[in-house]
Amino acid sequence: MTDNSLGSSLPASSSASHPTEEVGIKVLFLGDSLSAGYGLATEQAFPALAGELLNQRGIAVQVVNAGVSGDTTAGGLARIGWLLRQQPKVVVVELGGNDGLRGFDTAVTEENLRQIIQRCQAAGTEVLLAGMRMPPNYGADYQRRFAALYPKLAAELAIPLIPFLLEGVGGDPALNQPDGIHPTAQGQKLVAQTVATHLARMLQ
Repeated sequence: MTDNSLGSSLPASSSASHPTEEVGIKVLFLGDSLSAGYGLATEQAFPALAGELLNQRGIAVQVVNAGVSGDTTAGGLARIGWLLRQQPKVVVVELGGNDGLRGFDTAVTEENLRQIIQRCQAAGTEVLLAGMRMPPNYGADYQRRFAALYPKLAAELAIPLIPFLLEGVGGDPALNQPDGIHPTAQGQKLVAQTVATHLARMLQ
């Protein structure tokens, strides 16, 4: 992608989509274009699909998709305060990919994520952190430092971690759109299964 970011070629979407019925445990997804479902309909994005999977398992949830294409951890930190006014039980933090693709200092990304998580915890909200990785062309050292910040934060702040959100999807041309970054509809389904599995452990 010419600007080297996750979906920033799309205009920033509205901050959250609201279900028609206020029923179930409120789960808010704070993310970028991966959560927003870049190139797909909102209902094809993994937050909506994970909600459907949980409901099928008998765990009633209400999904709020606060994914904004092109967002960074700084953007997420700026938004989290008013998003917490919706009083979600769980916030799934899916951010950092754009920081990495733009080569941001990993220490800054880490601190932004730490503050997002701590603000959620201060509000009495549980957090599920979605880990991300950078492709090999960013260099082994940057790859290592970027990947390490997610388990470090999860251990430090005692929160559950999805080790790699795109496990089984990232790097597979058959499961990604032509940009090689954003999952296809089938790829989103696999991501949803991963996310639903981790959320089920938190909500049961």
